[in-house]
Amino acid sequence: MAFSFGNLAGSNSTAVMGIINLSPDSFYSRSSHRNSCDVLHAAEKMIHEGVHILDVGAESTRPGSRGISVKLELERLLPVITKLAKEFNVPISVDTYKPDVASVVLKEGVAVINDISGLGAGHEMASIVSHHNAGIVLMHMKGTPEIMQKNPCYEDVCVEVLNFLSQRVELAEGAGIDSGSIAIDPGIGFGKTLAHNIDLISKLNQLKVLGKQILLGVSRKSLIGDILNLEPAERLEGSIAAGIVGVINGADILRVHDVGPTVRAVRIANALMKTSCKND
Repeated sequence: MAFSFGNLAGSNSTAVMGIINLSPDSFYSRSSHRNSCDVLHAAEKMIHEGVHILDVGAESTRPGSRGISVKLELERLLPVITKLAKEFNVPISVDTYKPDVASVVLKEGVAVINDISGLGAGHEMASIVSHHNAGIVLMHMKGTPEIMQKNPCYEDVCVEVLNFLSQRVELAEGAGIDSGSIAIDPGIGFGKTLAHNIDLISKLNQLKVLGKQILLGVSRKSLIGDILNLEPAERLEGSIAAGIVGVINGADILRVHDVGPTVRAVRIANALMKTSCKND
């Protein structure tokens, strides 16, 4: 049976994706886990706090970062995902844009590929995901992590992101990936200025026309730091506020570092939104 994003949190509820970072080169150093024991402890804590899916990444994609080899990425990923799959009954996503990595991890129990390139590898990645009946997150990014924040320009960022994601959804479905197995991500902070990010979040519901679950990742990002003039370690409240605005504007999944506070905030938002809809 194909993976379905709609089953993560049920109807009319927002899912929370917890970040498991295996790279030593993260913009938020407190999120990095250096060994399997740390990872298992972090995952257990997230599950206890109500996480719906774990997103494991071994390559930093912060602005200015450089890619790593398939070999190194798998060396970091495999010991962790095999233990997570064995120990916990929660879906696992792997943050990778490399088909050679995806083909290996999907055989180890991974349910979703979180592709920051939005199928930049084309039909090869799409076919691998389809073959395994897995889910895929299609994200928009302008350029590559190394250069994406060097003066990104758009005529209309919302229109360009929508058009890009529409094309990539068509590619994914054309390769046989089930419609419900596809989620879309506007790529906050990936080749966007502060104004671009704010525009995308405020008009997030425009992406609903694609008929896919919307994933939003704002946790502790520069968007929050630029507004509050705070370092990543001090951006919790701003991250929750931005995430909840995203939920109000149509986000179905929040990708976060801080699961417990986000889950509690989301429950309040979902309850109040349901009440508002009934009153309307």
